[in-house]
Amino acid sequence: MIPHSFLQDLLNRVDIVDVVGRFVQLKKGGANFMGLCPFHNEKSPSFTVSPTKQFYHCFGCGAHGTAIGFLMEHAGLTFPEAVNELAQSVGLTVPQEPSPMRGGFGGGRPGQGGQSGQSGEGGYAPGVSKAVTNALSDIMQTACDYYRKQLRSAPNAIQYLKKRGLTGEVAARFGLGYSPDGWQNLETAFTDYRDDSLVEAGLVIVSEKQDAQGQARRYDRFRDRVMFPIRNVKGQVIGFGGRVLDGGEPKYLNSPETPLFNKGSELYGLFEARLAIREQHYVLVVEGYMDVVALAQLGFQNAVATLGTACTPIHVQKLMRQTDTVIFSFDGDSAGRRAARRALDACLPHAADNRTIRFLFLPTEHDPDSYVREFGTEAFKEQVDRAMPLSQFMLNEVLAGKELDQPEGRARALFDAKPLLQALPANALRAQIMHMFADRLDVPFEEVAALCEVDARIAQAARQAPARKDRHLVTGIERKALRNLVMYPRIVAQLDEEAEQALITLTRHGELFEEVTTHARALGDAAEFQLLSDLLRNGANAPTFEEIFREILDYDENVRDLLMKNPEDGAVQEERREQERLVSEEMTAAILKMRFDACSERLDVLSRQSRHTPEELAEYVKLNQTRADMKRQLGL
Repeated sequence: MIPHSFLQDLLNRVDIVDVVGRFVQLKKGGANFMGLCPFHNEKSPSFTVSPTKQFYHCFGCGAHGTAIGFLMEHAGLTFPEAVNELAQSVGLTVPQEPSPMRGGFGGGRPGQGGQSGQSGEGGYAPGVSKAVTNALSDIMQTACDYYRKQLRSAPNAIQYLKKRGLTGEVAARFGLGYSPDGWQNLETAFTDYRDDSLVEAGLVIVSEKQDAQGQARRYDRFRDRVMFPIRNVKGQVIGFGGRVLDGGEPKYLNSPETPLFNKGSELYGLFEARLAIREQHYVLVVEGYMDVVALAQLGFQNAVATLGTACTPIHVQKLMRQTDTVIFSFDGDSAGRRAARRALDACLPHAADNRTIRFLFLPTEHDPDSYVREFGTEAFKEQVDRAMPLSQFMLNEVLAGKELDQPEGRARALFDAKPLLQALPANALRAQIMHMFADRLDVPFEEVAALCEVDARIAQAARQAPARKDRHLVTGIERKALRNLVMYPRIVAQLDEEAEQALITLTRHGELFEEVTTHARALGDAAEFQLLSDLLRNGANAPTFEEIFREILDYDENVRDLLMKNPEDGAVQEERREQERLVSEEMTAAILKMRFDACSERLDVLSRQSRHTPEELAEYVKLNQTRADMKRQLGL
């Protein structure tokens, strides 16, 4: 776990205006800075950055947070990656300490590691210094600029792109370029062609042959190809994909593995597609980068592609950070089916109840680009809407080719289903899929669970469980108390142990209160909504807290204004203290009401019993007295 004190120190050292300003054009407007929101399309600026509060907020879509939260939302980084990025920018090393919580905050999102010094998925490789990665990033950008310039004087490449229906605008958006035919064209782009960094970046290959001076010969990796820059989630060029213009082989050539580039964890077009993914509420995963660019030209700007490799769990993790709905589009041939099966395997561990994963199979003679051009965008949208759910595709894969009317066929189906069911989380979706198998195989549910070695009790309980977004539907007095704690976390210091335990044990959603109070006590006097919201957004209950955040910022105008005011202003400090005093009194009354309700429920249970033990009689008398005292305090 990253210590809370370090997070406070880090946010004190970085300037959110500089962080946001790298991605958004900001203009001074009074005490704050204004700009067009990067999280939704707008024509008039509603995005505000407060240098005094080190906080951003969009009055249009409700996006908000600290510099850490901005990198998480805009660049798609995990919490540890965002912290590490900011720490490196100010020369700090991220420390680690054991996590005191039982799953709420461990330095990463569920299912992800919490080590801060490495990303483990598409970030810089462990052990590579910031100076090295910066130098390689500069080299890749120089190469990208060179390729783009060469495209202007390459009629054969321009003709190829026009033939594929691409305009100059789309080519510019994706930074397309051209690598000329020849062995050492990059020599004109770099002052020292023999710099080993060019080899490390994957741009130059060292030959076993030697030149006249006895040195190993070098030559450009990419020659006579249309070049597709591959960017990471921060927009930096980390690799290239090259498409041959004639019938040469290989048809597509990617950069090799480098300290910047790992094709098993990167997705082509994700940087360009982020806003469209948010607006369309789904991401479309296709098989090649030409499909991505062509679909963007045709109006589907939310498409991405893997880079000549099968879809991996890391790819799925990255996609799920952007949206809860992922649709894979594959060709209908045998190769497409095999790719879809590998994608299914990668998706299973991430198949949560509140996520949608579908598989779209086009006719064998079409890819997404050709299908849209022949049948139109509406026809393709209909195909997307009718894409096959993960559950059905999984069922089809397991049952395909089995003689289900024979014991051997049913046994083989159960054998094939076992690793897939075990890969799924123990949730409602797995239970429903198991019931589908049981129905199709005409065997009891318990038998499917036993033979596949899946805990039937967990699965059956999950069958009745509501979706994740509803599991923590906090209402009434609990919701108001939770909202007050999130907005004014310093009031936790005024709660005694009995009051705090009441919030955790007497409420229907005690784990939410425990997560807030644990963070608030760790932050101490520095506990404020800004940093607390980033911490809660990183925890297991993030969807529930996001609703609380929106409620606070959308409907409480006084609170929202207070967030953007100068914390050093004496009047603001007094206003803050008065708000905290009022909320603290409201919290005390709310806890008293919770205890009163719990006492009343216990008395009701005891009063319904026909017989009582001496201990229960004593409890009944004591609870009656306690309830009467609380009733007077509440004025009931």
